[in-house]
Amino acid sequence: MKIDLFITCLNDALFPKTGQATVSLLERLGHEVRFNAAQTCCGQMHLNTGYRADALSLVRKFVNDFRDAEVIVLPSGSCAAMLRELAPDAAHWEGDEALRSEVLELSGRIYELSEFLVKKLGVEDVGAAYPHRVTYHPTCHAMRSLHVGDAPLRLLRNVRGLTLLPLPHADECCGFGGTFSVKNPDVSTAMLADKARHILETGAEACTAGDNSCLMHIGGGLHRLRSGARTVHLAEILASTPGQVWA
Repeated sequence: MKIDLFITCLNDALFPKTGQATVSLLERLGHEVRFNAAQTCCGQMHLNTGYRADALSLVRKFVNDFRDAEVIVLPSGSCAAMLRELAPDAAHWEGDEALRSEVLELSGRIYELSEFLVKKLGVEDVGAAYPHRVTYHPTCHAMRSLHVGDAPLRLLRNVRGLTLLPLPHADECCGFGGTFSVKNPDVSTAMLADKARHILETGAEACTAGDNSCLMHIGGGLHRLRSGARTVHLAEILASTPGQVWA
């Protein structure tokens, strides 16, 4: 299968290894991965802060960049939710029904990484090996907008050497929420403190998730506590093998 990778601007700027791991994983499974170097941002942060016209200009660019793709895979539940769930509504709010129709047509080909592997390909064992104690944080967009369900957990349970530890109150938000953490720092910090405490209660060496935005927030909290626990993107665990460790 030919897969177009939308890396997202956050990963491109701050977490390039996640994109590299995603490519390595998908190629190991026998797929051809294409990367359109013209890609930029999904427009989520613009939409969230009220810059609807700017957000839609980026959505329009995404449609133009990927309209011929067979499938589009994102290592980000947040950005996948923006393109599949929020972008059509935003276009409708602005009265751009042509763009709304284009986004809706393309949305059926947009997948977050774990749901693509489990729900589209039917693969739960990707041949990964990662001998560490890990807990999983289900990010809000992946859980509530995309409804990826237990797809990430199914993948993690088949990683050789990995001990998967259940996270107490896993369905609670980490407190990041993009600009929410900037506009509501006290509430965000309190939510992060709860999340960090629950992660440390598991005894995990690492917390994983499908969004580096949340992992950046959680990782900062764990680092400030000098806990020794760290964060790692799901793609980096799944790409790891005995011969090559990504995380």
